[in-house]
Amino acid sequence: MALCLLATLAPQQASARSTLGWGPCPDGDGGLGMECAALRVPVDWSRPGGRKITLMLGRLAADRQGNGAVLVNFGAGAPGIMALRDHFSGSFTDLRHDMDIVTWDPRGYTNGLSTPLPCQIRSRPDPPLPRDQAGFDEIAARNRAVADECRDPDPALFDSIGSATHARDMEAIRKALGGSRLNFYMGSYGGAFGQAYARLFPHGIRTMVLDGTGNMTHPEREHLARARDSEQRMRRFVTWCASESSCVLRGRDIPRLWQAVVARANRTPLETSRGPLDGYTLQERLAAALLWAGPQPTPGPAGWLTDWPRIAEAIADADRGDGSGFAAVPGLAGPAPDIVACQDMPRHKNYAALAATLATLRRLVPNTGTGGTTAGRLGCLGYPTPVTFPGGPLPQDVPPLLGVGTWGDFPATNRVIEQVRGSVSIYHDGPGHELYISGNACVTRHVNTYFLSRALPESGTRC
Repeated sequence: MALCLLATLAPQQASARSTLGWGPCPDGDGGLGMECAALRVPVDWSRPGGRKITLMLGRLAADRQGNGAVLVNFGAGAPGIMALRDHFSGSFTDLRHDMDIVTWDPRGYTNGLSTPLPCQIRSRPDPPLPRDQAGFDEIAARNRAVADECRDPDPALFDSIGSATHARDMEAIRKALGGSRLNFYMGSYGGAFGQAYARLFPHGIRTMVLDGTGNMTHPEREHLARARDSEQRMRRFVTWCASESSCVLRGRDIPRLWQAVVARANRTPLETSRGPLDGYTLQERLAAALLWAGPQPTPGPAGWLTDWPRIAEAIADADRGDGSGFAAVPGLAGPAPDIVACQDMPRHKNYAALAATLATLRRLVPNTGTGGTTAGRLGCLGYPTPVTFPGGPLPQDVPPLLGVGTWGDFPATNRVIEQVRGSVSIYHDGPGHELYISGNACVTRHVNTYFLSRALPESGTRC
C-alpha cells in the first residue's frame, strides 16, 4: 500500500535543507494539518545500494519555523502517524508552537503505512514453562514454525525488524529532515529504539527523552535488576493491603498465600476459559499487573488488572482455584510484538540455561518470578533470526538525556539515564505509563523546556 502512495505525495512545503516532500496524508489530516512524506531506505542497511522499502512519515508543522523538529515514537507496534494524529496530538500542543512534531510508521507493521511484511506475528502469551529439554525443544520448534510462516515470503524484511534497524531508519529520517542534530521523544518500547540510536549515532542527538522504558544496555544484569523492581512493587501492594479496609486480603500473609497458590498451580494448572495457567504464568501475570496498577483504576491495555483492589480479588479467587482474574492479563513480554522483541532480547539456548536462571530468580524474587524480564521469555526460543540489538553501555559522547518514569517504570528508565553524564530522570510517585503523553502537566513543562533550550530539571525532580 505504502509503495503506491509515493506518486500521490506531491511536495507542498519543505525546509530549505530537507529532502522530504510533505503533502496530504493518505488517511487525512485529522483536522490538525497533519502532512505526510515518503522516504526510501534500504531493506538491509549493510547493503545500502540494494532493494529499497518505503517509510511513511507524518508531521505536525510548527506555528513558527526555525526551531527544529522532535522525532516521536510511542512504542513498538504503534503506527506513529495514526497514534499522533488520532490520540496524542494534544500532548504536543504547546511544543508545536515552536517545533515540528514528526513521527513515522516503523517498517514491517501491517497496521501502518510503511512497507509491511506479508504477515504479522502478533504478541502471544508465553507457553507453560518447560520441565525438561524435550519440552524446551517443543516450544522452540513451535515458535520457529510460526516465525518461518511469516519469514519465508520475505526473509530480508523479516530479519530487519529489530531496534537496531529502526535506529538506522531514524538516522535516515534525521538526514532527510536536513541533517541537523535531532530531538527525540521515545516512549515505552520506543525507548529501545532510542537506546539503539544512542549507541549507533550519538552525534545525531540534540536532546532525547526516554519516557517509561526498559534498560536494554546490560541484558545479562538487567533481568536481575528488573526482577527486584517487580518484587518491590509487590511489597508496596502488600503494604497498601495491610492498611486498606477494602482489600479482600487484609489481615492475611499475602506472600505466603500467593507462593502456595503458585506451588499448587505448578503441580496442577488452574483451568480458565483462555487455557490453563501454571504457577510460572501466574507470577508473570501478577508482575504485569503490578507494573501498571495502583490503589485506583489506571488506564491500561484491555483485560489487564489495573488497580490493586482487583489484584487482591484475583489472588483470593486463585487461592480458591479460580484463575479467571489472571486469564486475560498478558505476560509482560506481550506489549512488544515478538517480531521486534525477539531480535532485541537475549534468549536461552537450552533448558539447562533457562532452569539455572529461573532457579536464581526464584531465590531472589519468590513472588513475581522473572518479573516479566527477558530471562524467562519463552516466545523467542528457537527464533530464526539472531539478536541484533547493539548492547553495552551508552557512549560517553551522548549528550545529557532526560528520563521520565512512574513508580513502575522509573527504576529501569533511570538505569539507562544514569549512564550518561549530566542526565536527569523525573520520578512520578504513582502508577501509569508514558507520563508526557498522559498529560502530566509537571512532566510536560520540564520536557518542553528541555526540548527547546536543552535545560534539564534539577536532579531528584518529582512530578
